[in-house]
Amino acid sequence: MPRHLAAAAIATLVLGAVLAAAPQKPKPKAALKPPAPAPVVAPPILTTPMPIACPDALGQGVKSGRVFCEVPVSHDPAHGDLIVVPRHQGPAFVRFHLHNRQLVSASLIKAKRAFTRATATVVVVKADGTILGRGTVLTEFRQESDLFDRVPAGPGAKGFKAVAPIGDELVEIQVPEDAESVTVVGEKVELAQLDGTQTLSTDGVSVAFISSAQIEYRAAPQAKPVKAPAKKKTTKKTPTKKTPTKKTATTKH
Repeated sequence: MPRHLAAAAIATLVLGAVLAAAPQKPKPKAALKPPAPAPVVAPPILTTPMPIACPDALGQGVKSGRVFCEVPVSHDPAHGDLIVVPRHQGPAFVRFHLHNRQLVSASLIKAKRAFTRATATVVVVKADGTILGRGTVLTEFRQESDLFDRVPAGPGAKGFKAVAPIGDELVEIQVPEDAESVTVVGEKVELAQLDGTQTLSTDGVSVAFISSAQIEYRAAPQAKPVKAPAKKKTTKKTPTKKTPTKKTATTKH
């Protein structure tokens, strides 16, 4: 073998031995991925029936079992029918049933002169008077079978009350997150009868009935109680006793 080839072979062997003997650098470990954040679970949507606080209740229906509340015309929310809205996250939806207020006269029905076409409009407002929406119900009455329900005359009395609910219109109003209650007040009722038409919109006049209110909402999370800061313990300082200084007697010469 020629000398230069032999030298090259020896150099290759020596280099391989050096590389094999050299300490191998450890491979860098793959960076650990941070754990995925836990998914945010939204509170469930609840649908809850709510009582209606009304100044004047007609009473409970014989067939439906519903409690019917008079809706008076008013520009003051304090005089309307109040529905409390639970604390909610995002908008909530208030629903109630709207009925026209029908005067029932047996004599007019018998004479076939009881025809009434009524269109009642109510307004749903916040406590500060902000209008959230309106509801309207349109009905026609000719005979007693057109009524939605009847309400008993009262304890000790026979028969039914002279007014009754007619029609059944579902009203849905969106309520903002900051509202804790809504009030239903009357706006007007337009009446068309055989002897003419009229519109009633005077404060205090009842123009409709409402019944069966319910709320659809997503419950707001409860606020975490704020912990009061811990009181610092004060250490009582023990008074240090002063040692009396001894007076040295001086001798006179």
